Amino acid sequence: MKKFLLYLFMAMTLPGWAQVVHEGPVKWMTFEEAIEKSKTEKRKIFIDVYTDWCGWCKVMDKNTFSEAQVAKILNEKFYPVKFDAEQTADVVFNGTTFKFVPYGNKGTHQLAMALLNNQMSYPTVVFLNEDFAMIQPLPGYQKPEEFHKIIQFIGEDHYKTMKWVDWQGVYKSPYAANSNGSGH
Repeated sequence: MKKFLLYLFMAMTLPGWAQVVHEGPVKWMTFEEAIEKSKTEKRKIFIDVYTDWCGWCKVMDKNTFSEAQVAKILNEKFYPVKFDAEQTADVVFNGTTFKFVPYGNKGTHQLAMALLNNQMSYPTVVFLNEDFAMIQPLPGYQKPEEFHKIIQFIGEDHYKTMKWVDWQGVYKSPYAANSNGSGH
């Protein structure tokens, strides 16, 4: 009974908490919500793996995910997910239950470990294809201008037909005219 009440409490509070904490132009969802939406409309899944104590995660929220051009691609081409690498709630995915593993003062969620290939570095963003297979994990803070190039490359499937170096040659930045007064 205690376990059921704890689960009920977590189910009622966690989704609301995530939405309050992660306001902004990106329509963030939970991992479970993204999987559910994928059943009716296939899209790639973008996962921001973060922790509450990660300073660069907060900077990325403020500078990168709040930028309108970045948010537009994340909302239109992906199911964007915020995933706290230290969340304690179980996540069931493809028949496997991923759990929180306590160690030291905190711990890490098994799904975060799987998504990051046990390279626990924050922030790390992860791109999954429509069938939930790994496209690419990308560790570290990303500025909006560079990040836009990456998410457009993956979001519009350019990664399937060209190499990254070739994409950089044809990519048209929406920021070019605004950068450091170097426009016309």
